[in-house]
Amino acid sequence: QLQLVESGGGLVQPGGSLRLSCAASGSIFSISMGWYRQAPGAQRELVARIFSDSNTYYADSVKGRFTISRDNAKKTVYLQMNSLESDDTAVYYCNVVPPTTDYWGKGTLVTVSS
Repeated sequence: QLQLVESGGGLVQPGGSLRLSCAASGSIFSISMGWYRQAPGAQRELVARIFSDSNTYYADSVKGRFTISRDNAKKTVYLQMNSLESDDTAVYYCNVVPPTTDYWGKGTLVTVSS
């Protein structure tokens, strides 16, 4: 059982950057981890994934702007978000891939607005 705590969200202007962190309560060494987001009125979607070998996957909507990384020693997964757009406004969550219902945390809100 993992507890995942997201942080780093906030209000940022279009074109700005944020770095999100996801701290896990246990080892994530051999686990594929992902960042998901849910915009108002929309379904939750996977935006970035990092495999246990550190290979990555990105949704087309964030490719070239977002970078996912992991520090297994710190049991933390990061999401560097650059060139943010208004469509990136959402609550961001981390979870394993595929997601486990019991692992969803409270998420961190990212608002992109001028």
